[in-house]
Amino acid sequence: MLAEKMIALGTERSVIRELFDYGKGRAAVVGAENVYDFSIGNPSVPAPPSVNETIRRLIDEIDPVTLHGYTSAAGDAGAKAALTASINRRFGTNLSPDGLYLTMGAAMSLTCCFHGLCCPEDEFIVPAPYFPEYKVFIESAHGKMVVIPPDTEHFQLDLAAMERAINPHTKAVLINSPNNPSGAVYSEKTIQALADLLETKSAEYGHPIYIISDEPYREIVYDGVQVPYIPKYYNNTLVCYSFSKCLSIPGERIGYVAVHETVEDWQRVFAAIAGAGRALGCVNAPSLFQLVVAACADDTADLSVYTENRRLLVDGLRALGYSCVEPGGTFYLFPQSLEPDDAAFSLRARDDFDLLIVPGSGFGCPGHVRISYCVPTQRIQRALPIFGRLAESYRKK
Repeated sequence: MLAEKMIALGTERSVIRELFDYGKGRAAVVGAENVYDFSIGNPSVPAPPSVNETIRRLIDEIDPVTLHGYTSAAGDAGAKAALTASINRRFGTNLSPDGLYLTMGAAMSLTCCFHGLCCPEDEFIVPAPYFPEYKVFIESAHGKMVVIPPDTEHFQLDLAAMERAINPHTKAVLINSPNNPSGAVYSEKTIQALADLLETKSAEYGHPIYIISDEPYREIVYDGVQVPYIPKYYNNTLVCYSFSKCLSIPGERIGYVAVHETVEDWQRVFAAIAGAGRALGCVNAPSLFQLVVAACADDTADLSVYTENRRLLVDGLRALGYSCVEPGGTFYLFPQSLEPDDAAFSLRARDDFDLLIVPGSGFGCPGHVRISYCVPTQRIQRALPIFGRLAESYRKK
């Protein structure tokens, strides 16, 4: 006998990964230049020079046995001190290094939070659209995911619907701002209203309702948009972060969970997250890259490339008749599909035009598709006529 649920997860893969792998296979047949792959959020800009410079310096300066050896399960003490200093300097907080748990990227940060918090019958509220793997992470911790339907006009939080969904079993609200896939950034006013709601409901039910804030796109914003730092508005906030996008190092798998001392009973909460990491086999985050991100914590890749890509794609698609909400952050655009069945629309784009875009149903928002524009600018320029041909094929139907 095998675990049927795990077989299903291993067989029915993420549609994002399926498209990404399809694109690689298709490129071998027709040439990479003839495949317009907008499937995955894999940054196309290189890491900042400081990343490789730091790697070389560490290799030259530190004994290799030490450099590549184990660290404390929660992370190297020096790396944690440097990272918390950066967080406190940037956001005006007082996070202790004892509240920072280094992980293999934001996915592991989230998984540790769900496993650390979840008790029988607990529910986690997730506004749509949402990253599809959230459902896997929550259900693997034996929690129940409660979805708030999307506001497809602005992709902002529907606080009235959230209030109706909160009940005595609600353990946390998971938010992702800037949001994958919509690019929406939740305003300070919205975050304060959410904080007020959760304060009221926590008091009513006699237990904390946490905010789990998934923040891998924090630095990727446009037109001066500000991203509120949630712990400054709501005490019981757990911040899950990854350096994958800001430093363009997604394959290195390095991030953290931040548990500020404002979290009720924060040391026990931290212990629960660390215990979950232990149970999940997280011996420690990659030791070399703990030191790399600590040294490069205030750096970013050249994110200006995404500003130009966003402008080209939004203006170009709108001119071709596509309807889309302009993203305030991330490197994703989430336009309406040209037929109600977004999966059929995505399949047609793939099969007839070698145009790889992800159906929105997997994000809890049917009738839309996600376009990842963290790609070379030339790909967008070459793809716009293909998007035009796709639109024209619908006008001819």
